[in-house]
Amino acid sequence: MGSVKIFFKSDCPKCPAAKNMGIILKKEGVNVTNYNLDTLDGLAEGAYYSVMATPTLIIEDEEENHIADFRGDVPTVQDIQKLINQHQ
Repeated sequence: MGSVKIFFKSDCPKCPAAKNMGIILKKEGVNVTNYNLDTLDGLAEGAYYSVMATPTLIIEDEEENHIADFRGDVPTVQDIQKLINQHQ
């Protein structure tokens, strides 16, 4: 199954919804990693992926190939599942 990287900040109004979606996806077997852009590690990873807005979600297939990304917005769980399933 694919993976989702979620980039967030503590002062981001849409980020709690993104993190909650990550919890749901994790329960369904998706590999979800959260990156806090308020930390050095989160900033480093965010720089690698050119994250300029929060929340940012990066969706990758099993081999870490880029499928899609959502920057500044939170897609539905169904949208992410559909993208991952199309690339299995």
